Amino acid sequence: MGHRLPASVLAALLAAAPALAQSQQPSQPAAESRNMRLLGHHDLQGRSAYQPTVHRQGDRWILYVGHHGGNAAEPKPLNPMTGQREFNGTSILDVTDPANPRYLAHIPGEEGLDEEGGAQMVRVCDNRQLRGAANPAGFTMLRTQGNAGHQLFDVTDPAQPRLLARIPAGHTHKNWWECDTGIAFLVSGNQPPWRVRRMTQVFDLSDPAKPRHIRDFGLPGQQVPEGQAATQQHGEHGAIPTELHGGISTGPEGNRIYFGYGTNSGGLVQIVDRQKLIEGPAAPTDENLRAPEVGRLAMMPWVGAHTAYPLLRMPVAEFAHDGRGAVRDFVMIVNEALRNECRDEARQMVWFADITVESHPMVVANWTVPEASGHFCSRGGRFGAHSSNESTAPVFHRKLAFIAFFNAGVRTLDIRNPYQPREVGFYIPAITDRTAERCVPVDGQSRCKRAIQTNNVETDERGLIYIVDRANTGVHILEVTGEAREIAALP
Repeated sequence: MGHRLPASVLAALLAAAPALAQSQQPSQPAAESRNMRLLGHHDLQGRSAYQPTVHRQGDRWILYVGHHGGNAAEPKPLNPMTGQREFNGTSILDVTDPANPRYLAHIPGEEGLDEEGGAQMVRVCDNRQLRGAANPAGFTMLRTQGNAGHQLFDVTDPAQPRLLARIPAGHTHKNWWECDTGIAFLVSGNQPPWRVRRMTQVFDLSDPAKPRHIRDFGLPGQQVPEGQAATQQHGEHGAIPTELHGGISTGPEGNRIYFGYGTNSGGLVQIVDRQKLIEGPAAPTDENLRAPEVGRLAMMPWVGAHTAYPLLRMPVAEFAHDGRGAVRDFVMIVNEALRNECRDEARQMVWFADITVESHPMVVANWTVPEASGHFCSRGGRFGAHSSNESTAPVFHRKLAFIAFFNAGVRTLDIRNPYQPREVGFYIPAITDRTAERCVPVDGQSRCKRAIQTNNVETDERGLIYIVDRANTGVHILEVTGEAREIAALP
């Protein structure tokens, strides 16, 4: 909800700038947890948060948080560091000491509420890996610019970000950027000849100041074929295929990109040959769009594919003595819940597909938080999965996965055997005065409840977990304990 300060209080805050980074202490109800512990918290100026990205810059660890746009009650929250009301954009924090996150800067985003504004997606690269960067010792941030496009910033001094370039685009979302090659897979849309909100634009961002477009990519039917009117329904099944959510690339060595399409319905996972995508003919004909595809998994119509996270070369102990299949490839597929209080949709959860034979992927397991374990459908807000961590740092990779589950917080899964994933920890933050209400219609009136809405999650090489809240509660920095810590082999 809105948080407005009297002029006298604001003046005092501005006079005490070093203290502005202090985090707001959680209030009741208390946090709930098992095998996870809170290290630090910051309220992020009460801004709805989407993507956390943590990056090591010298001897500092810097957290970049992409924000959704504001809400009707607070379209431009106050930035106490400037004394100005600013559209939600990107928060930058020093989390070198996770117990005391220090707010460094806020870069305002685009006007617009919820997902129509803000700057929800953010990635960061070392310039030493970007062969065309002007300052090899520096750092560059890529972020979405609401639904106006994408922006690149020099964040060598994270407290003083400097704009380098803009890439105009349509409806944006979950980008992927290969730091070691400079190739970026940007989610864009609503641009001729494309007629979906979200598809892929491939760019070379090796020189962040001079973005170079390589090609556009999507599913056959998402483009308007030559000679057809844009209003015609065209596609392999008689309708425009579901829109892209985002992709994860394994780079030149793995030579695969795993694209997830759909949100809470029409899910599809597409496995793509990266080299053929980048080097193939750019004209968006059906033939050219099919050429890089090596595998496809159509989910049931009730679920989507928000995140398609590859788990490759996984030894499965149960199959160790079998003549074939002792080591297998998987993709972990996370759907996104959209409806408050479980209304009008199926449960969105986590699925594991065996993709060892890429042309014939097969779902072999699933996992969800049991609703009765916390009566989550009546807590308020969304209940169901949203996303997983995406880091492949060795500390957790192929051992533990962290799943953002909205009002059920973050869940820690033991994924060493993807045929039998099991929960080994969780953390549900406490609500605070910042936590915004979520409303549903009941008998012609609106019933509203405050509820945690853990939106996205990421990890760092130190073994820390960062979760951010869609309902304005901020960022929580966590560590695993007990059995979960033993699985990760952390000291």
